[in-house]
Amino acid sequence: MNRRFYTTLLVMLHVLAVNAQVNVQSVDSLDKELDLHEVVVTGTRTPKFLKDTPIQTRVITSRDIQRTDATNVMDLLTQELPGVEFSYAMNQQTHLNFAGFGGQGVLFLVDGERLAGETMDDVDFSRLTMAGVERIEIVKGAASALYGSNATGGVINIITKKMHSPWTLNVGGRYGKHNQQRYDASWGVSRKRWSNMLTANYNSLDNYDVKSDANPATRVISTIYGDKTLNLKEQMTWKASERLSLSGRLGYFFRETCRTPEMPERYRDFSGGVRSLWHISDKDVLEANYAFDQYDKSDFQRLVGLDIRDYSNVQNTLRTLYHHTFEHGDPSIGLRTSVLTIGADYMHDYLFNSNLAATKYHQGNFDVFAQYDWQISDRLEVVGALRYDWFSDTHDSHLTPKLNARYKILHNLALRAGYGMGFRAPTLKEKYYNFDMSGIWIVEGNPQLKPEVSHNFNVSAEYTRGHYNLTASAYYNLVTNKIATSLPYFQSPTDRLPYLPYSNLDRYNVYGAELGAQARWSSGISARLTYAFTREELPTNKDGQQTNNQYIPARPHSLNASINYDHAFTSHYGISIGLSGRVLSSVKSTEYRNYYDISQGTVTINYPAYTIWKLSLVQTICDAFRLTLALDNLFNYRPRYYYLNAPITDGAWFQVGLCMDIDKIGKSCRK
Repeated sequence: MNRRFYTTLLVMLHVLAVNAQVNVQSVDSLDKELDLHEVVVTGTRTPKFLKDTPIQTRVITSRDIQRTDATNVMDLLTQELPGVEFSYAMNQQTHLNFAGFGGQGVLFLVDGERLAGETMDDVDFSRLTMAGVERIEIVKGAASALYGSNATGGVINIITKKMHSPWTLNVGGRYGKHNQQRYDASWGVSRKRWSNMLTANYNSLDNYDVKSDANPATRVISTIYGDKTLNLKEQMTWKASERLSLSGRLGYFFRETCRTPEMPERYRDFSGGVRSLWHISDKDVLEANYAFDQYDKSDFQRLVGLDIRDYSNVQNTLRTLYHHTFEHGDPSIGLRTSVLTIGADYMHDYLFNSNLAATKYHQGNFDVFAQYDWQISDRLEVVGALRYDWFSDTHDSHLTPKLNARYKILHNLALRAGYGMGFRAPTLKEKYYNFDMSGIWIVEGNPQLKPEVSHNFNVSAEYTRGHYNLTASAYYNLVTNKIATSLPYFQSPTDRLPYLPYSNLDRYNVYGAELGAQARWSSGISARLTYAFTREELPTNKDGQQTNNQYIPARPHSLNASINYDHAFTSHYGISIGLSGRVLSSVKSTEYRNYYDISQGTVTINYPAYTIWKLSLVQTICDAFRLTLALDNLFNYRPRYYYLNAPITDGAWFQVGLCMDIDKIGKSCRK
């Protein structure tokens, strides 16, 4: 009997071992299906698999970008991320709210480089088109220990495509409601030692009118202003040797918005840079680069043919990064690797603005930072970083730490936790602005502003099993000395307009949570559901008024959902059908009854909840032609009042697009 028992036990152990091996293999295969084997760089500034990074990172892949058919980063983020909302500020300038942080607290990067220029404290999002984009990496929470100022609420890094094929030529176009037109083209060549990628994009949308019901509670929009944009990018890489590569880039952007026929507004950007990557040894890598970015605004006076520039922001940046890899552990069972990263940056920031007290200002920003990514065991990894920043204008300095850890409880269950300090140095505009805002009030700079500091605490869990991936996270942000406009006031009884000063707020707290689930089956069906909760605690003055009235607060509840079906009927024809939507809860905002007469006091506005869905069909022919048909705002939602943060839609919106990979024509259809 004992022999039978032990024989049975050995058989059971063997079966369990085989099943465990199969499960590990299936999980590894599933990781690839669910993009968990994507290589990301933003969270630690070193390449890591998404499933292994100790910092929770969301990746929007090229497949996601293709399915959404997004034109720019605004289109993409609203379709892919809950807790993200783009609303209007003065003069229909676009403003971002990202989980309680405005655009001035979320750092946008393109291939790791900052963007010059801002409007109403946000970068020009129309610059960030999706043509030629490989993926987007999103890190929520403070990341200033690696990226410095403006990374208090997170980092959004747009990674462009690199050439791998011998040559590619892609052209495409899309047409939609209100004469919406989009044209894209890209051309790339790759040889043994060099490659290049040239991307061009043109977008246009006509102005159109919208109507609100009678008796709105606050300001409404009657005309939606379209624009025309042109975006050109050139990237070239030369592999000097097996260990050394050099790359260069050039970019040009132009946008024209016509609010008044006699004087359209124009926006331009010129960018460029060079980068070297030297693999000194198998364990040592040195990066060095220079980046230039100039963003200008002007008013074109048609009658006299003059283009008068009234704003220019120029940034010149030098950076070096050094990585050293340490190997430790028992060679017989596999070595573990840890990485030390040391870097330094210098940026010269120049600002010309006709609304500044002295018109022109400049400052230098120097920083040095170090990070150690320590893989303690196969289950535990810890990352710590420390950064020092110095600003020449007011000789301000700041020391910023962060600490993150990832612990693998099981092969398919990982826990992450971290603390990060964020900071945002006051901009030259916030210190020296003096601007009559359309006869409402005079926005007043404050040279005594202190840096805004945030303390971000976060925890998350990720579980993968079978065809499913589940995530849950929670965060808390304590912000001190928040930089914002305070309450307007009159300096003297004879003042015609009140002053709206920039100031530091005592406290500002943001906390929330996010739940996500995604699945992908062999049948071709995939689905994703993500819910976000955001809660802002705004400071109030002695009268109970919120002292931060700069922008509309975040909606507390938001949900994004999508389901897709992909099927190849033959080797020459396949389809992808997608249904995606977002649901946003209502939110209350305290605003002035009449911005031209603040003595009338304030009123609480309830911005209603809404939901918008999109149905799309993509047909692929011979791997060379892609025909896209989409119906946005599927259920024909129209807001009752077109307030500043209402969805700017006047009903269902049909779009048709065609994309051609000319290098694949004929070759793929002959298979």
